[in-house]
Amino acid sequence: MTTDDPATDRTDREDFPDWLRQLERDIRPGPAVRLRIWCRRRSRRLMGAVGVLLVLALVAGAAAYGSGHLRRPGPAAHPAAGPAATASPTAAPGPFAGTPAAGWPAGAAGIVLPAAHRTGDFSTAQVSAGLAQVRAALLTARLDRAFMAGRSPDPLLRHFAPAARASVRKEYATETIATYATRLAPDARLAPDPPRVSGRITYQATRDNDGARKLAVTTNFVWVYGFRDPGARSGYSVVLLHDTVVWHLPYPDDVAAASRGLWLHRTSSYGWGLDCGTIHQGLVRPGGLDPAAAPFPEDPEALYDPDHPIAVPTHC
Repeated sequence: MTTDDPATDRTDREDFPDWLRQLERDIRPGPAVRLRIWCRRRSRRLMGAVGVLLVLALVAGAAAYGSGHLRRPGPAAHPAAGPAATASPTAAPGPFAGTPAAGWPAGAAGIVLPAAHRTGDFSTAQVSAGLAQVRAALLTARLDRAFMAGRSPDPLLRHFAPAARASVRKEYATETIATYATRLAPDARLAPDPPRVSGRITYQATRDNDGARKLAVTTNFVWVYGFRDPGARSGYSVVLLHDTVVWHLPYPDDVAAASRGLWLHRTSSYGWGLDCGTIHQGLVRPGGLDPAAAPFPEDPEALYDPDHPIAVPTHC
C-alpha cells in the first residue's frame, strides 16, 4: 500500500545515494529495490537489534526453564541426622498377661445371651425376660465391685423371688456363696482391669416334682480376677473361679406371687489361685498352693476351659 504523506516521501528520499537521485529522473525504483537499499544502509543497526532480541530471548528462556525447575518438586530431602528419637515407654503388662484369659472379653462383654425362642409353654417374651433376669444377677454376683467389696447381700437379693431371698441371705456368710457369687476378703485389692469372662448360657423348659412348669437356665462361666499383689514380680496375681449354676424361673400361673421370679436350683464350682483360709468363709483373696499338699494332677491352664468338669481335686 502506498501513502501520499509528504513526510514519509521526504525521509525516503534523504536516505537514497546521490547517484540514485540522478537516475531517478529516468528510472523510478520499485518497492523491492527501495527495501534492499534501506536495509543495506541500516545493516549494522539491524544486526545489533537482532542480537539484542536473541539475548532477550535466551534470557527469557533461561528464566522460564529456571522457573519450571523451581515449581517442579525435586527429590525428597533426607532429614539431617539428629539425636535418636526417644522410644515411648512400653505399657506395663496387665494382670492377665501370660494367662489363657489375656484375650477374653472384659467384664459384662463376656456374658452373651442366647437368642430367645418359645420354649415349652414359655413364650418368646417370657424367655427373653427370664434370660435378662439371670444376666442381671450374674453382673451383680460376679462383676459388681461395690457388691463384691461390700458387706451386705441386699444388692444380690433384689434379683431373686421374694420367697427365695431368705436362703440366699443365709448362704451369704458361708462357703456356699462362693459357688455363685464373689465376696472379697477385706484386704483383697482388685486390679483396675475388669475381670475376664468366658462361658455360655443355655435354657430349656422343665417341671418340678409338683408338676409346676419351670424355665431352667444353665450358666457355665469361668471368671478370672486380677489382684494387686506387691509380692509378685509383675505386681499382680490372678484368681480363677469356674461355676455352673442352674437357675429356675417358675411359670407365673403355677406358683404364688411371692415365688414368682428367680430361684437357685443347683450350684457347683471350683477355684484356682485362692487363699485356702478365707475361701472357707466364702471370701476370695489370692493365695499360693499349700506346700504340704500333694501336687496338682493336671496343668492348671486346663482349668481356664469352660468345658472342664467342675469336679476337680481340691488344692485347699
